[in-house]
Amino acid sequence: MIERPDWDHYFMEIASVVATRSTCLRRDVGALLVLNKRILTTGYNGTPSGLSHCRDVGCIREQMNVPSGERHELCRGLHAEQNAIIQAAIHGVAINGSVLYCTHYPCAVCAKMLVNAGVESLILAGNYPDDLAKAIFTEAGINVKFIV
Repeated sequence: MIERPDWDHYFMEIASVVATRSTCLRRDVGALLVLNKRILTTGYNGTPSGLSHCRDVGCIREQMNVPSGERHELCRGLHAEQNAIIQAAIHGVAINGSVLYCTHYPCAVCAKMLVNAGVESLILAGNYPDDLAKAIFTEAGINVKFIV
């Protein structure tokens, strides 16, 4: 096994590669759930399985000029963090106590899901305009760290 002295950057590189699978027109987001230096699940933002991709049919949020960070219910897609949690549920993988590596800061909806899923900390590469998400993580005592 190759020794990895900087695991955070290593896992963030993988999250960036996962983000290339995104089918969102606005941003490519990738996420990993990791426990004890083992990747449990991955997720990227895109439409549910079997549905047409936004890259094929267009973006409702773009057509309606919805600003980033608002009106998430108007999106056809799931967020990367949601897909990582869903993959854990589908495959029976316990994620309690895990670390989320994500290319962007989670929204408030994802924040609530991550808290209830037992994710203990977040390692993030980019920000997102959602003050409620930040308040949720602070109140839940979840450590948030940014890396470049």
